[in-house]
Amino acid sequence: MAARKKVKVLIADDQTLFREGIKDLLEDERGIEVVGEAADGQEAVRMAKKLRPDVILMDIKLPNLDGVAATRAIRSEVPDTNVLILSSFEDEAHVMESIQAGANGYLSKMLPATELVNALKAFANEGVMIPQQVMGKLLEGLRQMSVNGQGSPVALTKTEIKALVFLGNGLSNKEIASKMDCSVKTIKNHLNAIFQKLDVSNRTEAVVKGIELGLISPEQE
Repeated sequence: MAARKKVKVLIADDQTLFREGIKDLLEDERGIEVVGEAADGQEAVRMAKKLRPDVILMDIKLPNLDGVAATRAIRSEVPDTNVLILSSFEDEAHVMESIQAGANGYLSKMLPATELVNALKAFANEGVMIPQQVMGKLLEGLRQMSVNGQGSPVALTKTEIKALVFLGNGLSNKEIASKMDCSVKTIKNHLNAIFQKLDVSNRTEAVVKGIELGLISPEQE
């Protein structure tokens, strides 16, 4: 059996000690490879286009070009690269701004090292980039922005809507499969159909668009 491809990671942070600490942590993980480091937003964009990493760990407060603007540029120019915000800011405004810029996930710099590693491994397995506690803040921000009474021209099946609700609760494919009493492969098929119908490329965008279109509610569980 062929060895699983390593997740290529680029670290973008202006604090050298923090970058080196994250690099040392990740280099001990068998399935993760740190391919580069960037000290500012402009360098992060350049390196993303050159190295084509799978994931960029992006700080928000970067010199020359902040992390949100760098994320927007990277998602536009290198759409196959996923951006995971790693920030000391945990408020709804920063979470919302980052997700709207195209970030695939948002983690706090205060979390234990094992949780960062687990988030990257979850991405490698299922594309899960937002932990449940952060998804709650994202949904709260969407709740404040939502406009009631708007219908949606997008038709999802009842099963697809149910799966989308579980996505909004931060569940993994395996957890959703357990909830819906079906296989993980079936869930992946449902998610692919949802992504295609909503014209999105990842789980976070699907949840955001689902709420914006009134297909699901932030309060649904």
